[in-house]
Amino acid sequence: MFWDKAAPLYDLFETLYNGKVFNGTGAKVAEFVNAGDKVLECACGTGAISVFIAKKGCDLTATDFSDGMLVQAKKKCRKFSNAVFEKADITVLRFSDNSFDAVVAGNVIHLLPEPDKALRELFRVTKSGGKVIVPTYINMSNGTGKVAVKFIEKLGANFKRQFDLESYKKFFADMGVTGVEYFVVEGRMPCAIAVMGK
Repeated sequence: MFWDKAAPLYDLFETLYNGKVFNGTGAKVAEFVNAGDKVLECACGTGAISVFIAKKGCDLTATDFSDGMLVQAKKKCRKFSNAVFEKADITVLRFSDNSFDAVVAGNVIHLLPEPDKALRELFRVTKSGGKVIVPTYINMSNGTGKVAVKFIEKLGANFKRQFDLESYKKFFADMGVTGVEYFVVEGRMPCAIAVMGK
């Protein structure tokens, strides 16, 4: 699997190419969770967002489909006793309905063949009054970021779609999600964070 192979070098690539956004996204996401919240993170990757959530004192369950990514995430968050890591498929979560105060799925929606299934699962496991938080890299209309995407695709990643901010907003509107707030972490390849209440 591409992501297993990429895992050991992923942080280095992200830091060199897009470090401001790579770190800034985790810090921004953490603003939407509170100490003591029960948080699920799907597609945690190497733990770039997980580490910021764990610092808040949340009860964090971080999941990913890639064993290699989970190895890196566990290393990054090893000092946090409030974070556990496990393998999971974002489209078929094993958690009960209404289990989490906040559910995060970072930089994965554009990789999924059926993102609607994932979105339904994210909302299903979120408590009433909770939040679903979905950060995704966006390619600006001026072409920024497209070179990096092409490079990563050549290495074996499989992007199902790409977004700019307007098409990202349309994506959620087309899914029937309303009341979405959007926040953009600016940098070489910006990240749009969609925050939705349940």
